[in-house]
Parts: sequence; structure tokens; C-alpha cells
Amino acid sequence: MAVTPKKQLGQHFLKDLNIAQQIAESLCITEPTKVLEIGPGMGVLTQFLMKNPLIDLKVVEIDRESVDYLNANFPELRDRIISGDFLKMDIDALYPGSFNLIGNYPYNISSQIFFKVLDHKDKIPCCAGMIQKEVAERIAAKPGSKTYGILSVLLQAYYDIEYLFTVHENVFLPPPKVKSAVIRMRRNKVEKLNCNEVLFKQIVKASFNQRRKMLRNSVQPFLGKDNPTLSDAIFTRRPEQLSVEEFIELTNLVEQNAPKQ
Repeated sequence: MAVTPKKQLGQHFLKDLNIAQQIAESLCITEPTKVLEIGPGMGVLTQFLMKNPLIDLKVVEIDRESVDYLNANFPELRDRIISGDFLKMDIDALYPGSFNLIGNYPYNISSQIFFKVLDHKDKIPCCAGMIQKEVAERIAAKPGSKTYGILSVLLQAYYDIEYLFTVHENVFLPPPKVKSAVIRMRRNKVEKLNCNEVLFKQIVKASFNQRRKMLRNSVQPFLGKDNPTLSDAIFTRRPEQLSVEEFIELTNLVEQNAPKQ
């Protein structure tokens, strides 16, 4: 019996095996590697991951019906199925070392998944999979683009992003109302940003929360209304105009000139 797609879980089951194989191969595994798949559903992607002898696979699935289906149809996977919510999982307990992440990610929580990837960036060297096309474009966007935003800056600070290919609606059951895309993120060589990383994240979020305004408006709470630093030319720009490196410079400028607590 097939699994019934559940709207509340954002389930759209991929039925095109060629695309599933391409997604599985997007991790570019060349040596023995631990891999965690999010949301395997009925195992369309899982079956190709299991065929790769270099992959030590575990899957996490929140849907009980899908877990039962996987147990019945993939007996060799039984002790590798985690029944639960990836967003609530203790990653450090599950993987003391590094692992790669892959999945046909539920569109309604894809951004939250990538924020969790950021929280564990030092143990996730590669993350690949399928998401909503608009989110993929946002993640891969460059400065100056209308889609460049919080996820673009925060992920590109630590990962090299590749938009691999677009996937049309008719290869899913049921078909989603949007197009999909497959991306790959590979950890870059940045171990630590050359700034206060907590403040960097706060400034990026604050800036894009007022993306139509000049940075002077969004950063003012960090500096104080009458701080002379606000006359610097960078504060006349808008957030989508700044590269990751310029956000790092902005963070240092703010930290150096903020009122002392």
C-alpha cells in the first residue's frame, strides 16, 4: 500500500526515478560518509542512496505511516530509521562526528532546516536536496538581486552554493503549486568569520527585516540615534547591495562604535 500524502506535513512524493537518482548523486560521495536523509517518505530517493556502498545511511521521518511503509519495504533499513522531527533532534547526540544531509525537504520547513544546518555547520560538510524553487533562488542569489536576503548571506558566509537544476510540478504526487529546484551546499574554508558572529547574524536579520530602507534605519538600534558613525557612507546603502564581506565590515564597524554597556 502506498502512503497517503498529508497536506499538513507538506508531502509531495517524487515519482520520477531519474530525478531521484540525480538528487542522490548530487552529494558527490567519493569516500565512506555518514548521510542523513530527511523525509524519505516511500523511499524514492532512499533506494538510490542505499545502492552507494560508500554511504552509511540513516533516515529521519516524522510521518508514522511512512515509517511503517519503509519498515515493510526496506527491511535492511529498519535499524536506521529515526521516527521523529528533524528540527527537534539532538544532532550532536546522533552524530558525534561529521555527516552529510540530503532530502526532498518539506517546503513548509525548509528555511528552518537550513538554519539548523547553520547551527551545525562544522559537522555538515555537504548538504543537498530539493526545495521550493523560490527558496533555492534566494539561497543562491548574489548581491543586487531582489531575492538576495537573510538565508543568502548567512548560508553563503559558510557554504558555496550551487543551484543544480529545476524540477517541474508534474513529477510529484500530488503536484505542488510551485516549481522545485535541487541545490548543493558545500562547506567553504571559513572556520570563523572575521567579526562577532552573533552580532553578524543579528545585523543581517535586522537589515533585511527593513530591506527597502537604508541601513541607517535598521542598524540605528545597535548604535543609538545620534551616533556619528551613522554618517558613514555604508549606512546610505540598502541590505541587498552588501556582499557577505561587506556585512562583516559593517558588523565590525557597529561593534567598534556601539555605546559601551
